[in-house]
Amino acid sequence: MYIKRIRDLREDHDLKQVNVAQILNMKQPQYARYESGKRDFPIDVIIKLAEFYDTSIDYLLGLTNEMNPYPRIKS
Repeated sequence: MYIKRIRDLREDHDLKQVNVAQILNMKQPQYARYESGKRDFPIDVIIKLAEFYDTSIDYLLGLTNEMNPYPRIKS
């Protein structure tokens, strides 16, 4: 399930829920509801998490096990 992958990424980066909540500009209880599965992650939050962890949305959602399956598009 993708929630475990997102939680594992946070823990691998030695972050607490409050840290990620601050990055996402929300309060910790709101983020905790997403990470516990009580609420679905909105797409804008998934996008921000993918940017923050420098990975793809596909990886976050469990559609691939490769953290960076696509080459980065330079703008």
